[in-house]
Amino acid sequence: MTENLHPQNPGLDLEVSRHPLTMKCVANLIIAMERIKASISEPVLSTDFQDEHLLSIMLESIVEEQTVIERTAAPAQFSRTGELQCSITDSQKRDLILVQSSMELHAVMLQGGSDDRKVFLNMATYVHPTPIAEARPVALGIKDTNLYLSCHEDGDKPTLHLEEVTDKNSLLRVRADSEMVRFLFYKRDSGLNISTLMSARCPNWYISTAQDDQQVVEMCEESAHRYRSFNIQRQS
Repeated sequence: MTENLHPQNPGLDLEVSRHPLTMKCVANLIIAMERIKASISEPVLSTDFQDEHLLSIMLESIVEEQTVIERTAAPAQFSRTGELQCSITDSQKRDLILVQSSMELHAVMLQGGSDDRKVFLNMATYVHPTPIAEARPVALGIKDTNLYLSCHEDGDKPTLHLEEVTDKNSLLRVRADSEMVRFLFYKRDSGLNISTLMSARCPNWYISTAQDDQQVVEMCEESAHRYRSFNIQRQS
């Protein structure tokens, strides 16, 4: 529905629409009317003022609207793909044993008949959100226990811990920005069954064994005088 209005200025007709208006239309209309009012004193607003003049003013008054859509990407996460049972020895052929009193792993050259003391691993494998060449994320649990290896940042030196995980489903998917990343290590193969294990939480820090026998398994940097390579073999 429309209504024709006849202002006092000859040659100027306004047609007002009664259709519902959006805020954008209202803003454009107000700006246009202000410009028309400002132009009334000009000589053009006489019988020479034509429809095209009004259209020109209206077009100059259009308010451009830009819609900005913010997209938040889903947090990257590691997704578990499987689990393997593995044996593990260091590059000096020493087995790892669990010392219950201190909740530590030690590298020990076991004598015959002591094989029941050595640790076997449940190694869970993961898909990395942004894969790293020749390295695969893994979580390392001790077979027949709820204990998992984890890396913590204690001051300037990351430390290796054994933590009990009662809800193993919490390790099915691990967000890259979560505290659970402390359970993940990058397994990088350098030969047949030979691998290093670098912390996902503390890059360039590796699980390692000491040069002396019966010493604790710790985290170290690449430059440290420790053994960082392990023989990890899948058990049938």
